[in-house]
Amino acid sequence: MKVNEWCMYCGECAGVCPRSLIEVRESCLIFNENECKDCRICIQVCPVQALSKEE
Repeated sequence: MKVNEWCMYCGECAGVCPRSLIEVRESCLIFNENECKDCRICIQVCPVQALSKEE
């Protein structure tokens, strides 16, 4: 997962992850990408479009 510089660390992505794979800590997001099933719900819910999937 790629996080752009305009991320506000609001936690919206962590709140919708069906597998609870995102954790918000102060000013960083921690992803457990090994368990991610690529549903991309976190990307869709981001209010500032700060997330993208690394290809």
